[in-house]
Amino acid sequence: MCGIIGYLGGEEACPILIEGLKRLEYRGYDSAGIATVVPGAIAIRKRPGKIAALEALLREQPIHGTTGIAHTRWATHGPANEVNAHPHTGMTGRIAIVHNGIIENYATLRTHLEREGHVFHTETDSEVIAHLIERHLYGPAGAAAPPCTLAQLEAAVSQTAKMLEGTFGIAVVCADVPDALIGARKGSPLVLGVGNNEMFLASDVNAFVLYTRQVIYLDDNEMVTLRRDGYQTSTFERRPVTKDIQQISWDADEIGRGGYPHFMLKEICEQPETIRNAFRGRLLPDHATAKLGGLHLSNRDILLIDRIVIVACGTALHAGMVGKYVIEELARIPVEVDYASEFRYRNPIIRPNTLVLAISQSGETADTLAAVREARQKGATVMGICNVVGSTIARECEGGVYVHAGPEIGVASTKAFTSQLTVMVLLALYFGRVRDLSRATALDVINALQGLPEVIKEFLAQRETVRQIAERYVHTQHAFFIGRTELYPVALEGALKLKEISYIDANGYPAAEMKHGPIALVDEQHLTVALVPEGELIEKMLSNVQEIRARHGRIVAVTDSDHPKLPQLCDDIIRVPRVHPIVRPILMVVPLQLFAYYIAVARGCDVDQPRNLAKSVTVE
Repeated sequence: MCGIIGYLGGEEACPILIEGLKRLEYRGYDSAGIATVVPGAIAIRKRPGKIAALEALLREQPIHGTTGIAHTRWATHGPANEVNAHPHTGMTGRIAIVHNGIIENYATLRTHLEREGHVFHTETDSEVIAHLIERHLYGPAGAAAPPCTLAQLEAAVSQTAKMLEGTFGIAVVCADVPDALIGARKGSPLVLGVGNNEMFLASDVNAFVLYTRQVIYLDDNEMVTLRRDGYQTSTFERRPVTKDIQQISWDADEIGRGGYPHFMLKEICEQPETIRNAFRGRLLPDHATAKLGGLHLSNRDILLIDRIVIVACGTALHAGMVGKYVIEELARIPVEVDYASEFRYRNPIIRPNTLVLAISQSGETADTLAAVREARQKGATVMGICNVVGSTIARECEGGVYVHAGPEIGVASTKAFTSQLTVMVLLALYFGRVRDLSRATALDVINALQGLPEVIKEFLAQRETVRQIAERYVHTQHAFFIGRTELYPVALEGALKLKEISYIDANGYPAAEMKHGPIALVDEQHLTVALVPEGELIEKMLSNVQEIRARHGRIVAVTDSDHPKLPQLCDDIIRVPRVHPIVRPILMVVPLQLFAYYIAVARGCDVDQPRNLAKSVTVE
């Protein structure tokens, strides 16, 4: 989940690397460091904390050079301090590396190296990589060995990569070869940026999109050697690999705050457009269906599907849970939703006509990627639903759908979630029309989806009302979010948003489950956010709210209903417009996002970079 960037070109590397780190800080912000190659040596600066602390150090102690690597850390092995910050070196000081991932056999490797005389200075698993490269390059001579060649450095990185177990994206520089930078990937993302007589290497395109939009994605067990005038990709066995250059369609302006105080609020307010982008060109009203050509499924394939398994983590899992209700309602296909982190460890049952849908914003989520590989191993048809074009999950699935939410910088996902929900509706509509969904029902869904962006836009224009309500609960320490049927996953997502960015202990439940244990926690200090939609279950939902009111709990309702009991039972009411039930989860989550955001801001929390979290979870 760390962010890495490397640069090789004709400009001073340090400013470019720092700018790249700022654009990667959502991947980790426990510490940061930078290394540049200077004549005959490597200069390194490191600091715990965010990128600003490293910037301050560089103003006092600048470094120069046109080749360099940098890193922003999400700590796994060892606390977040200056010693454990990347880049790491071995004993000679002639090699520096940055690493994203986890080396599972580092303890064994470290023990062997220590027996050979290597001295380690950090608690990280990453330091072993630098020592291994040195061992292959310099042997027992160490610092006294003659300078290495580029071919020798490539061989050392290759040998090291083959010894590492676990996941890694690494970038390597060497004082002996100042005009080269080497990267290697296994399980952690690594992307190459091709500029004009300059090259970039990073864990995310965001890091260098200011400078080039020509990119090459490395696959697992591949490495790359960068030079100012080009690059060479190969396998770890040093067999050349031909890679296609792809053009990134978005630009740097899309990842600015655009006048908003936080990325999260900007991304919440972008949802009318990102939802529209998710269905743009995919709805076919004349045929009362949707078009999703990226699935590569024929009508016969869809008719043969007898079960869908959705695998995902976190917010994406909640999107899958809503998708279960929507697909079963419109397409009448049984759907199971599985934590991707558990899927491959329970020997899942995959039948011949099972379709597996993997949902991931980044397309790099380690657990979801592992679930994809397990499902493919068992013979399932696997489709990906991702936001990031060219991501690993997108490339490894047999087909899929991009959600087109654009870059999402806030660690707590908002617009990607509603775009995922939109794609779930499109899938259900498409599958349903191939099977037995009526034209009239399909047209109702299409009309509802087409009108939804404007409905959300109008609601967002009144977000000041949500802020006023949210600030009344700024001192809350415990909260429940409750809903029924397709709004239960929305309640889970609302609770997740609140706990992620405000650090309030919040949990989501199906409303009827409250009396089966959780209601024991309710008292006059406890907050419950209840999703109370108009419909056949409203009286049951109001009964659940009444049970909480009887225990003196504080209640905020999010509702599209004018039921007369609501003002009597609730302390506050957030009203949303009434829409078709199939698209209602997309609308109902927006006030929950705003509610969490405004509480977190009022509590003085860093909503874009909440503690202990990172945007892209690329380690188990």
